Amino acid sequence: MRIVDLLSKESIALNAAPESKSEAIDMLVDLQVKGGKIANPNEYKKGILAREEMGSTAVGDGIAIPHAKSTSVKAPSLAAMTVPNGVDYESLDDEPSDILFMIAAPNDGDVHLEVLSRLMTILMDEDFRAKLLAADSKDKFLKIIDEMETEKYPDEPATEVKSKALYKVLAVTACPTGIAHTYMAAEALEKAGKQLGISIKVETNGSGGAKNVLTKEEIAECDGIIVAADKSVEMSRFDGKKVISTKVSDGIKIPETLINRIESGDAPVYHHTGAKTEDSSAEDESFGRKIYKHLMNGVSNMLPFTVAGGIFIAIAFLIDTIAGAPRDSGFGTYTTAASFFNTIGKYAFNFMVPVLAGYIGKSIADRPGFLVGLVGGYLATTGSTFANVGGDVPSGFLGALLAGFAGGFLMLAVEKLCDKMPKALNGIKPVLVYPLVGLGLIAVIMCAVNPFMGMINTGLSDFLRSMGDNSKIILGCILGAMMSIDMGGPFNKAAYVFGTAAIASGSYNIMAAVMIGGMIPPIAIALSTTFFKNRWTEEERKNGPVNYIMGLSFITEGAIPYAAADPMRVIPACMIGAAVAGGLSMAFNCTLMAPHGGIFVFAVVGNRLMYLLALLIGSIVGMLLLTLFKKKRS
Repeated sequence: MRIVDLLSKESIALNAAPESKSEAIDMLVDLQVKGGKIANPNEYKKGILAREEMGSTAVGDGIAIPHAKSTSVKAPSLAAMTVPNGVDYESLDDEPSDILFMIAAPNDGDVHLEVLSRLMTILMDEDFRAKLLAADSKDKFLKIIDEMETEKYPDEPATEVKSKALYKVLAVTACPTGIAHTYMAAEALEKAGKQLGISIKVETNGSGGAKNVLTKEEIAECDGIIVAADKSVEMSRFDGKKVISTKVSDGIKIPETLINRIESGDAPVYHHTGAKTEDSSAEDESFGRKIYKHLMNGVSNMLPFTVAGGIFIAIAFLIDTIAGAPRDSGFGTYTTAASFFNTIGKYAFNFMVPVLAGYIGKSIADRPGFLVGLVGGYLATTGSTFANVGGDVPSGFLGALLAGFAGGFLMLAVEKLCDKMPKALNGIKPVLVYPLVGLGLIAVIMCAVNPFMGMINTGLSDFLRSMGDNSKIILGCILGAMMSIDMGGPFNKAAYVFGTAAIASGSYNIMAAVMIGGMIPPIAIALSTTFFKNRWTEEERKNGPVNYIMGLSFITEGAIPYAAADPMRVIPACMIGAAVAGGLSMAFNCTLMAPHGGIFVFAVVGNRLMYLLALLIGSIVGMLLLTLFKKKRS
């Protein structure tokens, strides 16, 4: 979603002169109203003020981005204001704010996260900020933003014009959530290309779909392609080209090395087998790496169901809490509104596990694997196909994982066997033979798997429920630390998937520990760059305030550049701070029914005051350890 598309001339004020933060907010709300996307200005302003009570949204360098999600917002929108003389917006660096953007987002979805990420990325450019302040017309203001966005996030029409120039190196970036790693890797590769004087184009497979898509002409003419991805991407188009397939984190950490490998000819030629969409033949990719990518492909497609369904269920509990409903077995469905949100949320949750298995199967065996994995995942949630064969024992999340992998590899075997069939039958294989054989086999497999995996799943759930207070605190520490080990990598994702699976089984305290653990690293780093500036480089200090937004929005990946620059000091400090926060969350018996959102879902946190205290303590511990571990810079 482009920033320039969310702005209208009516929602822009140039050379404004508010005398206080309160007046600036009033002016920005008025601009939002003039933009025509706010149904109830008073309700929307309440949301803005509530967000400011948690901490100022002025992040330093003259930037302030007040924001709120509200039922009064009819559609996502932005208001913008330049204040040449600045206004005291209680900034983190105690400097006046002269560029203000106000985000209005509907309650459903996470559009505010994408807008925040885009704004913070482009506003970090000092020249860009200077151009905005110097704009003498609204048309020019919009044009400056449009040009910057086109440079940073080129859309497909712009790509068609640029494709005539062609590129020496192409790249594709993708991470399981499609929020942070994807765009950070793209940004790093583009910067490295400019520094090396090598033209490069990067396709991002983010949460909103593929952007800046590579064209056939570009692929045909390029020297090679870098695929920095932790989930499956469409690889058949690269057949016969030199391809480096690697982790998305390598795109962030070693972009120059990857580009130089392409240009030096040190990259294997990719040969597509036709069986699947991911790079199965890359010489430098281990079997474990392939399994991880299959899993992450399932997780990335499952996340929208998890997040949306979880937040809807959390809203149901919030509504009943406000209504004073009794906390018994029917809590969350007492009022009509709560019942509606609860029902829709559970419908989304019902799709969560089958979609996970379906997309694991598809990652392995393409479309034939999707049907088999999807049905296998559904059988995992409902029990075996026959009541007298193993009993109707649901195997849940673990059974679905097995179903996805078993179904995918099963279909690869079926396809290989079918290669011996007469060529005249090729047309009916994908529409008749594969579905029928695959469906029958996965049904038989799940009859055997469900009772066994069901016992493991039930045992795990019972174990979590029976854990004593001390054991739960230890578990919270472990989960918090896992969220900070690789900041979006396998350990982080394993802890997150464990938390979302726990929500589905009714263990809400686990998700609370997971989310708070993921919020600590960026916040701790932001605090350290603010209060202990002599530990960081000028560039690190300059970009530090962005991590307040990233951390409070539960985007752990904001800490990656700092961890990559000094892993032996930054990672341990963040891990300990996150472990402290996760353990305290468990000790305070905090709960969370929404699997994402950071501060935007704190309203549905159980025991939220103590949760905020745990967040504060963990962040301070991380900040102090960073200060202790890192050396002073001259």
